[in-house]
Amino acid sequence: MKATIWHNPGCSTSRKTLAMLQEIPGIDLTVVEYLKTPPSAEKLAQLYRDAGITPQQGLRTRNTDAIERGLPQADDATVLAAMVETPVLIERPLVETDKGVRLCRPQERVSEII
Repeated sequence: MKATIWHNPGCSTSRKTLAMLQEIPGIDLTVVEYLKTPPSAEKLAQLYRDAGITPQQGLRTRNTDAIERGLPQADDATVLAAMVETPVLIERPLVETDKGVRLCRPQERVSEII
């Protein structure tokens, strides 16, 4: 099985999710440090659509200026553009497999798609 994790090594939930994925035998894992290599707005839109959530639900408000910028109430295109410009606004970790996409908060949500 292939899996991609959009990972922030500074986040304990992201590290725990990555560790869970690394323990799965035979998994072909791609790790994307999204703060260094942010996904495009199109990729983010696809990830959120496949996860069944809105970009606003994938927005990190803790320790960011998202609320001050009005992003929780903004339209999808505005939120996605802000995330691409300022990737710290992306809530993490996002994991994509052939079975779907999950925002793995808590990290156990990854089991739904492996």
